[in-house]
Amino acid sequence: MKCPACGRALQTILVGDVSVEVCKGGCGGLWFDNYELRKFDEPHETAGEALLDVPRDEKIKVDHTRKRSCPKCDHVVMLRHFFNARRQVEIDECPRCAGVWLDYGELGTIRKTYTSQQDLEKAAGEYFTDVLGPDFAEEQGRGDLDTSHRITRVFRFLTPRYRFWH
Repeated sequence: MKCPACGRALQTILVGDVSVEVCKGGCGGLWFDNYELRKFDEPHETAGEALLDVPRDEKIKVDHTRKRSCPKCDHVVMLRHFFNARRQVEIDECPRCAGVWLDYGELGTIRKTYTSQQDLEKAAGEYFTDVLGPDFAEEQGRGDLDTSHRITRVFRFLTPRYRFWH
């Protein structure tokens, strides 16, 4: 497979029980197959530490505005979206295979985003309040679980792979 950011050949490394493709000696990016990123995206997942500092060539400049093709699927352009509600990292995700590309340093930022489950829940609540308004927050405070489930289903329908909670 070729790196979607700089075009170099990706190398496969084994991290725990997962094979991850890395742009070693190139731009330092990481390719995760469908759902693999979930095994490395939180600070307590120690296997992810091996992916935080991939050897790279600092002379390689990556154009972050350019659309990227999936390294696994022929002729499929990846979708770019925020990884979580904090909107600190934009990831590239293949709409066909659900693989995820992270540029150098993005995994470290993702792993530092939430320090606890409470921090994660607070950020999700702030995001929904921002998007849906304070009335929604009041309904949540009253425990209207049915309303929150309906709204969550709408969001999942509109953006099926967006990770609100992670």
